[in-house]
Amino acid sequence: MLARIFRPSRNAMQSGRAKGVEWVLELEPSDARRSDPLMGWTQTSDTSSSQVRLTFETKEDAVRYAETHAIAFQLVDPPAAKRVIKAYADNFAFNRKVPWTH
Repeated sequence: MLARIFRPSRNAMQSGRAKGVEWVLELEPSDARRSDPLMGWTQTSDTSSSQVRLTFETKEDAVRYAETHAIAFQLVDPPAAKRVIKAYADNFAFNRKVPWTH
């Protein structure tokens, strides 16, 4: 059983940092999903991989949990956020690359 420890990304409608500070431990599925012939839904016999999602406050807590329960894990660190600091006055600067016009 393999687990993935990661920090989930924000959705497109979120500009703040809520729910971005917690770490998630998700189990990888042990078998492939198959479609139900009658309804067409996808199904699997492994409920632990599709229905269990554990959250932790820190990365160290998630790693400690995986090690104490003998779960092999893959740690996925989030990429560093690229911060572009801009001022409103930069829109009207004389040395703009593209001239500002109406």
